[in-house]
Amino acid sequence: MNKTTYTVDGMTCGHCADAVTGEITAIDGVHGVDVDVASGRVTVTSDDPLPVGRVRAAVTEAGFELTAS
Repeated sequence: MNKTTYTVDGMTCGHCADAVTGEITAIDGVHGVDVDVASGRVTVTSDDPLPVGRVRAAVTEAGFELTAS
């Protein structure tokens, strides 16, 4: 298992966290997503390291911006 933490800008509430979680969970190989809205940190558990471009696309689809990985 691989755990990677990303920083996502613009999340302010539980609905934001749900949107990001839903989009990232749809990526093949993802087993879990833990979102801390206050810090903007999103920790993803997956089979293997994920291409940052794929995670960025999922976060963008949710309406937010991936600012660091």
